[in-house]
Amino acid sequence: MKLVSIILLMVFSLGACKKRQAPLTEAEVIAVIKRFDDAWRDKNLSVVDSVLAPSYVYFTQSGGTFSRANLVETAGSPDYTLEQVRRFEYYVQLLENTAVVSTRWQGKGIYKTVPFDEDQRCSVIIYKHNNKVEILSEHCTPIKPNRIFH
Repeated sequence: MKLVSIILLMVFSLGACKKRQAPLTEAEVIAVIKRFDDAWRDKNLSVVDSVLAPSYVYFTQSGGTFSRANLVETAGSPDYTLEQVRRFEYYVQLLENTAVVSTRWQGKGIYKTVPFDEDQRCSVIIYKHNNKVEILSEHCTPIKPNRIFH
């Protein structure tokens, strides 16, 4: 009985020593967004793919959704080109392993032969699990010069 008690104590003690994941940091959040943006600009599909969570979803300006697979496909498509791009005005709200990030994204390019010149406010959700930082979702909406509500 004494031996069983000692073994159980050792097992529970070792389990309590398990290293906990450090909370998500602002630096990690900004780094994963920059990795995504750089890979998108450079058409580096393996990096785009690596920073997106398996359940990633993009909410479109027109109210639809764009799957992870569709986004990765678009990133590598010759139908989508960026001439200029920048992201700035990062506002990061952290809660343990999750972040809600507001950014401003400006890009100029061509998509399916249609030129675009966008100035958008984006909301990005970042998650850290098993020490891997991934993008869960993003939604961008155009910044309009004549604001109606706010």
